[in-house]
Amino acid sequence: MTRIAIDLGSQITKIYMLGCGVVLSEATCIAVEEQKNEEKTTYYIKAYGNNARALSGKAAQNTLVINPVAEGNIKNEKLTAALLEHFLNKIEIPPRKAKKCEFIFILPCGSTENTRKKYLSLAARLNLGKVYFTQTQFAAVLGHNATLSQTMPVLSVDIGHTVTNIAAFSLDGIIYGISINLGGSNIDCHIMDYTAENLGLKIGTLTAEKIKNSVGSLLEESNKTVVVDGRNLTELSPQSIAINSSNIYDIIKIYLDKIIEYINLVITKLPAEVASSIMRSGVYMSGGLCKMEGLTDYISNLIKMPVICTEEPQYATVIGAGIILSSDDLLAYLATED
Repeated sequence: MTRIAIDLGSQITKIYMLGCGVVLSEATCIAVEEQKNEEKTTYYIKAYGNNARALSGKAAQNTLVINPVAEGNIKNEKLTAALLEHFLNKIEIPPRKAKKCEFIFILPCGSTENTRKKYLSLAARLNLGKVYFTQTQFAAVLGHNATLSQTMPVLSVDIGHTVTNIAAFSLDGIIYGISINLGGSNIDCHIMDYTAENLGLKIGTLTAEKIKNSVGSLLEESNKTVVVDGRNLTELSPQSIAINSSNIYDIIKIYLDKIIEYINLVITKLPAEVASSIMRSGVYMSGGLCKMEGLTDYISNLIKMPVICTEEPQYATVIGAGIILSSDDLLAYLATED
């Protein structure tokens, strides 16, 4: 039987197929054309995934570019279903085959029963086969090929686009965890504000993300540069400008320091024996932001603990969910059924 793990992220949807690895990584984005008449407004889907995201800031007046998932929660079930069906078709899982497959969805730490019901409704709409759920922190640590046991707790920090999940747990369950509305998108928005206020250049979210990914660094001596295009706010004309790592160092530091503050908060809430064990084993980091130059060393120095990160931290969670699907024992401990 085909087994599939799905991570419906606010920015990127990732799909892992047992025996094949990560088979899809695309923007959780859909572009719709809005058509109005006297009686109602109708929406027609124009583009999915990366093609839809490419239209952001460039779409026609009657075209809306929508992210139907936010903070791990499904905002628009109809559009999410259309997007996920498109993605499953891309990996050759059409509806007739989907009902014969097993799926596992990844939910944020502390997600509500209402969130779970939305995912179940989504699965029913797509006629998916057997459905399991696991939480981000379990999947993220397993994505590092870590060994979990009932007696050796671990600490997981997953930095997403809009949500960061921090949790200490063992195979026995979560000891303490939190989910905070803080992620890579906060840095993007701050970069947009910075370029407007300090450089007189208006840029969009895609350009801000490009700046973050290209020159973002937590090494003070970093001197990487990228040239970006935008609109001069004085002359209202197109303009290109060079952005250096030093320009956005303080912006990135603000948000990393806040995440570190919450990591320390979680550690202070743990029983002494658990905190001691985690101090030795370290923190497992995941999420695309963890690829940023100097980030893991920066966090390690401030929390005074080892920080473990895979080469591709953006895929750790979905790979870990796939590992859970591969083991009946892990399914029993770390997943729940529909």
